[in-house]
Order: sequence, then structure tokens, then C-alpha cells
Amino acid sequence: MAKSGAHPMNALTAVGVRNTKQPGRYADGNGLYLHVRPTGSKSWTLRLLIRGVRKDIGLGSVAMVPLAEAREVAAHMRKIARAGGDPIAERNSEKATAPTFREAAIRVHESQKPTWRNAKHGAQWISTLERYVFPLIGEKRVNEIESGDVLRVLGDIWLTKPETARRVRQRISTVLDWARAAGHRDGENPCAGITRGLPKQPERTGKHHAAMAYDAVPSFLQETLPELAIGLSSKLALEFLILTAARTTEVLEADWSEVDLDAALWTVPATRMKAGREHRVRTAVRKSSTGAAG
Repeated sequence: MAKSGAHPMNALTAVGVRNTKQPGRYADGNGLYLHVRPTGSKSWTLRLLIRGVRKDIGLGSVAMVPLAEAREVAAHMRKIARAGGDPIAERNSEKATAPTFREAAIRVHESQKPTWRNAKHGAQWISTLERYVFPLIGEKRVNEIESGDVLRVLGDIWLTKPETARRVRQRISTVLDWARAAGHRDGENPCAGITRGLPKQPERTGKHHAAMAYDAVPSFLQETLPELAIGLSSKLALEFLILTAARTTEVLEADWSEVDLDAALWTVPATRMKAGREHRVRTAVRKSSTGAAG
């Protein structure tokens, strides 16, 4: 890659930026420069004329800001400067008004509520952040959160509660992705590659619940189910679940408005299906093993 010359235009490439090792300053064009230091670290600088004064503005490290993003930020700042504004002051103002992680998480939670299958999932989503994240970084502004903060949150639960830790990481990542899209953050999400700084989690040892053999189901329905010490509605619900191969929640939340008895058809609306698509179950009407019509 050639070092800075006379008025280059988009002179750098992503591959070149990644592979350049020799210390120096390399021009991309329009005042954007790549700095490679003797230590091997790389960063971006934008040289601008702001209200008659030439200034160098740091745009972040290459590890956090890829070439395409550096060009976008540089173009935005040049536009502000050409209009007589101060891009440095504007950037500082935007960061100063960035919401805290707690505030951002609540906004994300509210905006995503309509997309969740049930209220229980939504409650769990925010409750894990309230328990594990807010006490440590809840009051920190989203533009100030770094990888070290995420490591601090996950460190205590990564090995003791591995499944919870993975969910917490994903939810932190979602909030910070929102913050970047909303213009409150620059650069890479601190959750990206965070596992490299954490110990390897133990292999998952959880097993599925034991399943009943297919040929044992008829005798269970005809002999065992009627004798179970549970209420009639519970017996009917369990039989309905078995015969329709539905999920527990789909059965528990079933409504008569979804059932067409004449057509022997149960239509589960898309809003209650995990796949988000309407599901139809058609069956012949027969006498239930519990004594009711089924």
C-alpha cells in the first residue's frame, strides 16, 4: 500500500488496511488517514478545516471501525464542516446525551414486545438484565460501554450459570446494536468476540425428558390416563396435546374460537406459534378416553 500522496481518492482497501504492517500514515482521500504505529496498532484520523482552523479528528481504531465505516463518518463530518458547523462539538454533544444502558434496554424491551410469543418471555428478557447487568453497568451510558464492562458482567456467571450467561450476552448485544443504529455508539459491538476473553464453558450435559414409546401411547390413553389423580380438564388437555402433537403453551392458551367442530379443525393463529405461521390440526371426532367427546 502506498503512503500518502497528492490528493488520492479511496486509495485504501480493506485487505490493504488489514495487511499493512509498516509504520506510517496512509491517505485514503478527502483528509482521511490510516495511522500505523510502531507497536502495530492502527487508527483513523480525519483532517478537516473547521471554521478556518485545521484540525485532526480521531475516528477510532481499525479494530473497532472498519474502512467503510470510517469513510461514512468522515463524509458526515465533512458535510457538517462545509455547512459552517463544528463536527467535533456535535459528536461530543451526541455522546453526552446518549442514554444509559438501563434506559436503552427498557426502550428495546418496549419496542420488541409485539414480536415476542408470550408475556413470560418478555418478562424474562428484562428481568435477566435487571438482575445481572443493571447493578454493574446499568447507569453507564451506552457509548461508554467497552468489552471490559461486558466481561465484568459475564465473569461471575459464565461457568456457574452458562445458559443464563449466554442469554445475558445476547441481550446486551441486542441493546448495544440498537444504540449503534440509533447513533449513540460508533464501532464494533463490544460483545463481538467476547468469548475469547472468557474460559471455555463445560460441555452441555442436559438430556431430553424420557419419551413414551409410540406403541405404548394407546394403552396410556385408555388405561393410565383415566386413573391419574388430576382433574378432568387436565386429563382432557393432556389427551388433546398428545393427539394433536401440540406444544404445552398452544394447548393451555387454546380458545374455542379457534375450533371448528363441524370440520373437526383446530386453527392455531400465527401469533401463538413459535414459527410465527398459522397452524391447522384436522382430526376425526371420536369419544375421548376420559369419557368426553374428543
